[in-house]
Amino acid sequence: MASLVSSPFTLSNPKFEHLSSISQKHYFLHSFLPKRLGGNTKQSSQSFKCAAIGNGLFTQTTPEIRRIVPEKSKGLPTVKIVYVVLEAQYQSSITAAVQSLNRKGEFASFEVVGYLVEELRDENTYKTFCKDLEDANIFIGSLIFVEELALKVKAAVEKERERMNAVLVFPSMPEVMRLNKLGSFSMSQLGQSKSPFFQMFKNKNKSSAGFADNMLKLVRTLPKVLKYLPSDKAQDARMYILSLQFWLGGSPDNLTNFLKMISGNYVPALKSTKIDYSDPVLYLDTGIWHPLAPCMYDDVKEYLNWYAIRKDTNQQIKSPNAPVIGLVLQRSHIVTGDESHYVAVIMELEARGAKVIPIFAGGLDFSGPVEKFFIDPVTKKPMVKSVVSLTGFALVGGPARQDHPRAVEALMKLDVPYIVALPLVFQTTEEWLNSTLGLHPIQVALQVALPELDGGMEPIVFSGRDPRTGKSHALHRRVEQLCTRAIKWAELKRKTKEEKRLAITVFSFPPDKGNVGTAAYLNVFASIYSVLKDLKNDGYNVEGLPENAEALIEDVIHDKEAQFNSPNLNIAYRMGVKEYQTLTPYASALEENWGKPPGNLNSDGEHLLVYGKQYGNVFIGVQPTFGYEGDPMRLLFSKSASPHHGFAAYYSYVEKIFKADAVLHFGTHGSLEFMPGKQVGMSDVCYPDSLIGNIPNVYYYAANNPSEATVAKRRSYANTISYLTPPAENAGLYKGLKQLSELISSYQSLKDTGRGPQIVSSIISTARQCNLDKDVDLPDEGVEISANERDLVVGKVYSKLMEIESRLLPCGLHVIGEPPSAMEAVATLVNIAALDRPEDGISSLPAILAETVGREIEDVYSGSDKGILRDVELLRQITEASRGAITVFVEKISNSKGQVVDVANKLSKMIGFGINEPWIQYLSDTKFYRADRGKLRTLFQFLGECLKLVVADNELGSLKQALEGKYVEPGPGGDPIRNPKVLPTGKNIHALDPQAIPTTAAMQSAKIVVDRLLERQKSENGGKYPETVALVLWGTDNIKTYGESLAQVLWMIGVRPVADTFGRVNRVEPVSLKELGRPRIDVVVNCSGVFRDLFINQMNLLDRAVKMVAELDEPENQNFVRKHALEQAKELGVEIREAATRIFSNASGSYSSNINLAVENSSWNDEKQLQDMYLSRKSFAFDCDAPGAGMTERRKIFEMALSTADATFQNLDSSEISLTDVSHYFDSDPTNLVQNLRKDGKKPNAYIADTTTANAQVRTLSETVRLDARTKLLNPKWYEGMLSSGYEGVREIEKRLTNTVGWSATSGQVDNWVYEEANTTFIEDEQMLKRLMDTNPNSFRKLVQTFLEANGRGYWETSAENIERLRQLYSEVEDKIEGIDR
Repeated sequence: MASLVSSPFTLSNPKFEHLSSISQKHYFLHSFLPKRLGGNTKQSSQSFKCAAIGNGLFTQTTPEIRRIVPEKSKGLPTVKIVYVVLEAQYQSSITAAVQSLNRKGEFASFEVVGYLVEELRDENTYKTFCKDLEDANIFIGSLIFVEELALKVKAAVEKERERMNAVLVFPSMPEVMRLNKLGSFSMSQLGQSKSPFFQMFKNKNKSSAGFADNMLKLVRTLPKVLKYLPSDKAQDARMYILSLQFWLGGSPDNLTNFLKMISGNYVPALKSTKIDYSDPVLYLDTGIWHPLAPCMYDDVKEYLNWYAIRKDTNQQIKSPNAPVIGLVLQRSHIVTGDESHYVAVIMELEARGAKVIPIFAGGLDFSGPVEKFFIDPVTKKPMVKSVVSLTGFALVGGPARQDHPRAVEALMKLDVPYIVALPLVFQTTEEWLNSTLGLHPIQVALQVALPELDGGMEPIVFSGRDPRTGKSHALHRRVEQLCTRAIKWAELKRKTKEEKRLAITVFSFPPDKGNVGTAAYLNVFASIYSVLKDLKNDGYNVEGLPENAEALIEDVIHDKEAQFNSPNLNIAYRMGVKEYQTLTPYASALEENWGKPPGNLNSDGEHLLVYGKQYGNVFIGVQPTFGYEGDPMRLLFSKSASPHHGFAAYYSYVEKIFKADAVLHFGTHGSLEFMPGKQVGMSDVCYPDSLIGNIPNVYYYAANNPSEATVAKRRSYANTISYLTPPAENAGLYKGLKQLSELISSYQSLKDTGRGPQIVSSIISTARQCNLDKDVDLPDEGVEISANERDLVVGKVYSKLMEIESRLLPCGLHVIGEPPSAMEAVATLVNIAALDRPEDGISSLPAILAETVGREIEDVYSGSDKGILRDVELLRQITEASRGAITVFVEKISNSKGQVVDVANKLSKMIGFGINEPWIQYLSDTKFYRADRGKLRTLFQFLGECLKLVVADNELGSLKQALEGKYVEPGPGGDPIRNPKVLPTGKNIHALDPQAIPTTAAMQSAKIVVDRLLERQKSENGGKYPETVALVLWGTDNIKTYGESLAQVLWMIGVRPVADTFGRVNRVEPVSLKELGRPRIDVVVNCSGVFRDLFINQMNLLDRAVKMVAELDEPENQNFVRKHALEQAKELGVEIREAATRIFSNASGSYSSNINLAVENSSWNDEKQLQDMYLSRKSFAFDCDAPGAGMTERRKIFEMALSTADATFQNLDSSEISLTDVSHYFDSDPTNLVQNLRKDGKKPNAYIADTTTANAQVRTLSETVRLDARTKLLNPKWYEGMLSSGYEGVREIEKRLTNTVGWSATSGQVDNWVYEEANTTFIEDEQMLKRLMDTNPNSFRKLVQTFLEANGRGYWETSAENIERLRQLYSEVEDKIEGIDR
């Protein structure tokens, strides 16, 4: 961490000519740190203690540094002013104004104290604030937009409002704006009054940017109008508007006159004194500002004329090829003189040969100025090559309410890369450096998450804040990084395609040759081939590109014989140790974990090896892996190790030897973004920042994984481009399951004849052969049962079959640039049609069809779940009719080649012709012929739009835009079935405003799932409620469902979220026990590392909620949170709040429990070792009472809380990812661990909620594993779909088996028959065995090894012959890979 200590910054100086970042003396950040860290700064063994300091909050500063108390000598009356602001830029101006007034001492002495709104979280600071208000004359507030703090300000000021002489609040939340009081002028009726003044506060256009701009216009015109109105009220309103002008003017002179005006007019002791003040000095609302320019400019041509005649610039800037960078600045920093950080960026860019156009705005809407100053009014082309916003805020709306569509529209016109860099707002430089989390959660929400919705990228912290003066200062190393990257993006616009160099990076995980090119849902090599072919046709130099994707695999994985006889990948470069150390400035920091280079990973003992293959100006490289996945001891460490030397050498090669203009990370996902460092807002010593260096990073990411894509955006500065997951199909039925379905059909037609009982006994024995007896309670064979009981048995088996048949599967793997055909999209459309969308006025197709036969669809679902034969059959008919109607619709709308063209025109021809509407034609032959035509029409119009989006192809187009230095349109990631706005793919993926969840709809869905979960647990647990549920929160799930699983936690403990005026959720309130109708359930929440990164505000909310519930005065048998917290507090000797710690995750900068790595690499001894990994890596707690402390280890409380769990619980929320598709689910499963921790040794019940369809289910874990095995691993439709992708398909089959072993290891919930059937399918079938071995021998070897491991660990009992055959196979494939012919 020592390089962090010597990170120089530029001290501000009011004389502009001294501000060039080149000529200035460098000071060092350690002058801000509490203790001098003298001595050797070369070694990286020094590190900061990242525990809580001071009050445990992010903001450690105190208002005392902003307090000025005058000397009492002159006998003048004292005017006391208290102010609260969001940012500190006003501090120096107000201080200067007050000091100047006190020096002159003409009419009053001024006492002033200022608070940053974040400081009010500290209880002691808040008490001081309330005390300060008791004798204050004037209160000033500005930009107070954080609800919980706004309410604190309101409560404190309200008590003193009547007594104070003036209360002035500038743009803030309505609750705080209503405090305004100036003589007879008041805003207590804000939002209700009919007067034109108040109308502007009404939220007509949803955007508070519009509100701020209306205010600015009023500020310009109203004082002139009001001057001539006689009433006091009008004069007081005029004074308010003048105050706002002074405030927005911000300079010490303006604020001096502001204080004179308010004191002279409103402080009784000064009423008789004549106090002269000048009118506000007005600055341009929007314009161009340069520190060396003689004035602000309102015209870009005038500015460029001045720029052209500057004498102080270097020759590079004069060149017509010099990149032009647009900067977006906040006017308040310029007018208050707090602009040294802006100056440093301007000077750094110019020193690096770039021209700069720095624009500013006084309001909160920068979209107008961006269009006005960055786009040539004549040619309509951009005058800049990239844009960097230094405000940190969303382009339209700042910290209040944003208008993202308007921002995107402006940025699409501009069409250049858009970077949003960050000034530290709520932390001083030292607080940020000391924090493992990095940025303050509120700043992450306001200044990282919201700009991402505009398409902003690269959240680089470029300036810090001085704790004494509140002034910003540049962080010089960060400024260099920001400026270099901005210029690199701009260069992509200037360079020709032929000269651009592109490094495509593929992943190999787990490390094995059979795994090169791993990515979720993606056929990587076929996709790379498709991309390279397209780039070649487009003019890029891709010399020597092979004939096809197979040849490309062989080139990268080695030579023609590679598949069988080469242990190594193709070596693109051998890097000597000296060269490595010269190119990699942070190399010595890696020695603590990995020893001296070259080490033994990606090395031949002398050199570091870079694997890959170059074609012209394109390099395809293989990213090294973490390096510790095979080492059980390292996997136990609670924090992740640094990257190894081979990993660092790879990125040094790409940037400094290959000299890439851009790197393209290919598919979801690599290891770069998960390397240790701050969560968001990284410093020089965070590994992702060091590794990516200055290379623009473009990253193909699966559209359904917005959470990890967001981590890649924030930690590896990626421009993430979404790709589609493969088209979904219904799982269908096969083998015995198909036979069973035919028997049920026979039963339905013949049940009333004498053959009914005979058919039922066949159904029962076939169901047993298919292992359905674990899922359905079957009577013993030969036992006589009544007709009703027969119906019920058949109904339950039928219901299970329908569940298997209709499950959605992504079939095969996606290839970039190959969208699905119209018919491939049918299953996706059927599922889109199955959901009600009340907000759009759309009824689901099953609901419309059920209505026609006089039924509610919810009742049909419920009856089918219970196995009522009539309802199971009706649901099957509804499902078939839905599929049929949508299939004929798609056939009609697509052309003879199966393509979708001109949807709007074809729809308009179909719609409104009654019987000719294809869906009506289809339904007329079914029992649903009377379906509501109006509802159907609305639904099919919507489905037409969805179909157009599903088959659109923009994945290659967006990549080329990014490589040409253009803007990639942003769009949400998530599940296209729930949210079709995710489509078309090829968008720059973003998550959502973290403060917007959980939504009301998510809360409704959560209640249903929690109630079903508790009912199921009660029915299986002698009617008793579970006292504690241990559950997992995932980042992606909460983005897709807008916070459903987050809402489930709140509903378990019996609280509800409360949204503020802007719809943001930062508060909760308890639901009464009477309304809840059951006890409050205790929870142990394990948040994934990604959830922690994205939703730290929501972790804070959850922790506050649990602690609030623990402190409620309620009987312990009705409040299990309180019951357990009291027991644990007593045992540990701590306060109840500390004992009620329930929100856990990894240490900051670490991800996963590593159980997945251990299982995937077979690097574990026994289950106890896996459980130790879970405990050591997942026991870091978040504490709402000390959020600045980050994640703190609380292992004892974690173990005690888990030991009370009666049930474990996870959610499945989309059909694309199920329990065995990814290793994350078992990696977070504590089922066996809880059993070991419980005093009674009882295994908790394990449940999975499945909300992938409209009919939400709560199943046991073992039921879900069986369903998964039947629909995927053992299903010919699925594995044949995978094998059609060739090399990658074999790996997908192996991965499912390995993940199944993972579930055996963590939960013991996998039935023996699953392994037995898998062995029959893939090993006993000679033809299948040969296909697997020939297609990808490395993955086949791993498959055989996994079968042997499952048996060796006691998870699979099978015949000795089977095991002998597997051992023989293993040595055969081993010999084949090594190239030995026996």
